[in-house]
Amino acid sequence: MRADHASYACGAALGFLGDLATGDPRRGHPVAAFGTAALAAERLLWRDHRGSGALYTAVCAGGAAAGAALTVRAVRALGPSRAAHTALTAAATWAVLGGTTLGREARAVGGALAAGDLDAARRRLPHLCGRDPQALDERQIARAVVESVAENTSDAVVGALVWGAVAGVPGLVGFRAVNTLDAMVGHRSPRYRRFGWASARLDDLAGWPGARLTAALAALAGPDPRGAWRAWRRDGQRHPSPNAGPVEASFAGALGVRLGGTLAYGGRVEHRPVLNSGGRPVEAADIERAVRLSRRVGALALGVSVAARLAVGALRPARTGLFPAARPGVPVRAGRAPHGALSHRARSSGAPGNAGGAYGQATARPSAAGRDRG
Repeated sequence: MRADHASYACGAALGFLGDLATGDPRRGHPVAAFGTAALAAERLLWRDHRGSGALYTAVCAGGAAAGAALTVRAVRALGPSRAAHTALTAAATWAVLGGTTLGREARAVGGALAAGDLDAARRRLPHLCGRDPQALDERQIARAVVESVAENTSDAVVGALVWGAVAGVPGLVGFRAVNTLDAMVGHRSPRYRRFGWASARLDDLAGWPGARLTAALAALAGPDPRGAWRAWRRDGQRHPSPNAGPVEASFAGALGVRLGGTLAYGGRVEHRPVLNSGGRPVEAADIERAVRLSRRVGALALGVSVAARLAVGALRPARTGLFPAARPGVPVRAGRAPHGALSHRARSSGAPGNAGGAYGQATARPSAAGRDRG
């Protein structure tokens, strides 16, 4: 098994536990620093044109992923120790995950609703989504929170773990960068309709696998697996977002509630399809149920991603074993290594993250917990 796969698995687990223990810091979060840099880049590159937006996306997301790859290469150059690579993976995983803060914010709104303090719930809701809280009653606020928990379970947890399993630390950082850019500029407002198009489309692409895994795990881990599968199959494609639809539909079926419908945000009113129309209206108590389901999904996603990474590491040496080694006494031509040796050396020394991020409105302080745009 390749050492970097094992160290990645250990680091991802440690980073996940770190997020469980601490959540996002109030100040100095790496995602907030990226958001500040992205705002500065926007001021320089903004033009009301898709090409300018594509350049902006490439500079910000590509720069973040490239910086992560260079950091990994620098850590490997320090020596063969697994500890440094494990520590880097743990730090990156902690930085990009936001499941604990997502649950904390959702529970804060749920607690206000349970106490009958609708004004406090309305003040807290913008921490989770960009809807107009003054236009929402108690059930509508509860529905908004459950939808945000469902969507951001994919954006702030599962999606990052999927890309980490695929591409290591650069995958973690790149996914979070793409997701944050979408939250900052991926809107249909006059300013971002064209400039934010590339960020929104790239986020749709990057979020696709994580959203499907989230929906599947919600069905497996929820109290009503059949209801979740049925709602996902029937309603997942009806949502305007290709990734939020399957996730919200699966959560709705698993929890036995009805999501979707009319909502207001960004000065607009949208009439979205109802997800799991046979379910009951969302109540304040369903927020806690959604948070617990989100936690189970996140833990399962960690297990799946780590197992996949370890499986790839176990299979690669087996592939090299298919080729016979050079026989003793048979000379190898000068300047050419025995078959498979060069590729093995290159692998052992080569270098190997509605929407999340800034919670819907452009801000200099995005959070890893994610924030949907609806």
